[in-house]
Amino acid sequence: MSRRAEQRVQNSKPLGRGVAGCALGVAALLSSCAPTLTASTVGRVVNTSTGEEGSVTFGPGALRARAGDTLGKNNVTVQVGGRSYVGRAALVDTAVTAPSRLNFSVGIGFSSGAPTGPALGLETRAGTPRDTSPRTRAGNLIVRTEGDDPATLTCTLQVDPTEHGVGDCMGSNGARYVMQF
Repeated sequence: MSRRAEQRVQNSKPLGRGVAGCALGVAALLSSCAPTLTASTVGRVVNTSTGEEGSVTFGPGALRARAGDTLGKNNVTVQVGGRSYVGRAALVDTAVTAPSRLNFSVGIGFSSGAPTGPALGLETRAGTPRDTSPRTRAGNLIVRTEGDDPATLTCTLQVDPTEHGVGDCMGSNGARYVMQF
């Protein structure tokens, strides 16, 4: 072997560590693209006339805003009044914001330092404050029973960023329900 070839062999790094690092990097990249698994969100439903309580279960991902996904499989189960309803929630991403107000500030400064001598500065700034209110998502829920005597519940929902919220529902029999989850 020539002297130059021997130097290349001595200066080369083991292949195993580089391959393992590359494989780890590829695995991390692929896992960041995988869907996030979340648990179901469980809440309660109350009939406002009778006080009868029931439960609502939103499947994983049901409380995320998705456009154009209203015809998918059922993702919500409601049990109240001895009946079990199944259906779908659909949410849109909206921002609930307060009206902006105008900010105005004035600053004046004076300096008498050397070597340039005295200086006077004036600053004015106008604008609107950044919106820091939490974002809520609005949506609706339509669930129905199966069988000979079908019934429906239609609900309006408000969901916060942590996937908790409230809803108002109306049954096909005229009963009104409220929901917390």
